[in-house]
Amino acid sequence: GSHIPVHLGAMPLSVQAAIECVRMEDGDLVIVNDPYRGGTHLPDITCISPVFFDGTLNFFVANRAHHSDIGGMTPGSMPLATEIFQEGLIIPPLKLIERGRRNEELFRLILSNVRTPEERRGDLDAQMAANLKGIERVRDSVSRYGMARIEFYAAAIQDYTERFLRHTLRGIPDGEYTFEDFMDNDGITDKPVRIGVKINIKGDRAHIDFSPSDPQVTGGINANFAVTSSAVLYVFRSLVEEDIPFNTGLMRPLQITAPRGCVVNATFPSATAGGNVETSQRIVDVVLGALHKAIPGRIPAASSGTMNNITFGGVHPDSGTAFAYYETIGGGMGAGSRSEGLSGVHTHMTNSLNTPLEALEKYLPLRIRRYALRRNSGGRGAFHGGDGIIREYEFYVPTRVSVISERRQFPPYGLDGGMPGKTGRNTLISGGISRRLGSKFNLNVLPGDVLRIETPGGGGYGRKK
Repeated sequence: GSHIPVHLGAMPLSVQAAIECVRMEDGDLVIVNDPYRGGTHLPDITCISPVFFDGTLNFFVANRAHHSDIGGMTPGSMPLATEIFQEGLIIPPLKLIERGRRNEELFRLILSNVRTPEERRGDLDAQMAANLKGIERVRDSVSRYGMARIEFYAAAIQDYTERFLRHTLRGIPDGEYTFEDFMDNDGITDKPVRIGVKINIKGDRAHIDFSPSDPQVTGGINANFAVTSSAVLYVFRSLVEEDIPFNTGLMRPLQITAPRGCVVNATFPSATAGGNVETSQRIVDVVLGALHKAIPGRIPAASSGTMNNITFGGVHPDSGTAFAYYETIGGGMGAGSRSEGLSGVHTHMTNSLNTPLEALEKYLPLRIRRYALRRNSGGRGAFHGGDGIIREYEFYVPTRVSVISERRQFPPYGLDGGMPGKTGRNTLISGGISRRLGSKFNLNVLPGDVLRIETPGGGGYGRKK
């Protein structure tokens, strides 16, 4: 969680949804993935467990995991959907474990609605075990230090985080700062989607208002309020120079508002698969862009601004069973006022690890033909933006592929005279013929087809002398 910022602001809302929807008892575990009940998008499944002492509910432990398939229209559960029902299995807050006994009917229901049930079984077992370990750690701490001391320091740590953020906000000049940027499209139409923000700084408080943003869209790039909150909290946490813990103290000096039914506060049953992974990145871009007007020199140019999500699946020729896979690809980091941007990295709202090529090629019917930096894709400037990545997939069997990406039309911006990074590009090479694809697509590939993903570079900073 602490290394995947898009989850940070949403986790408390998942716990709150569990509290509101389920009467929890000792030994229970609640599972939820519903974006409109504390979740983010359907592949992210959260498990929440209460921690009781002497019959009193004192704490909760929770963990979240992205599952590579949760059903829906396409393998990987990241389709070009127009409503959430097409994206996969919706799980409202329900007891997967009740008083220490697993609900086998619910467990079978979940596994019956996914393409890779054995993988899901293993991942869910790991999540349940993680909560048990969390409960054990909480009990050990209370046994060692006492309940009163634990509760005192839990409150003190939140106050500590709040004090540091308020101190940081007092260093930003009072005023209103605005910025807007665009997403390429929603995957259904070609119309760009505006994300706009107004930030009002007054003393040690900030109001972040997304009312300039477009209404929610037909395609699946709608973000719920949990995702929007996560993006905002990430930015303001990053402004604090000290290494402070992330907790609800960070939320106290901030007021985040977005009109109900806009693209960053979407309503049921809007599709949300891309909101968590793509719209969150653009929210970060506009909040940083607005803050640059208040504190120039402290804010970097735009990074690649996309997670470059690719999901695919089919039938494995060796086992005859279904396979489904999901990964994201890094890009260029935006340059700062005193530093070059890093190349070939994930930035801002994600930090997912790089799967070794040998593992992919061992377990999936494909090979990676090329994995390299995309030279000179970073924006030029006094400090250059980082370069993006080129990754080529050659498929060995008929495969269904889905891609949700961004910055194929609107480049990552540079700052203070720095040039923008290069836009990304998606290309299908079939029968020796190259065909340029959009930023979001579903397609069926044949044996021998090659999909090339070229990710954006980061923006440059400052005018090159």
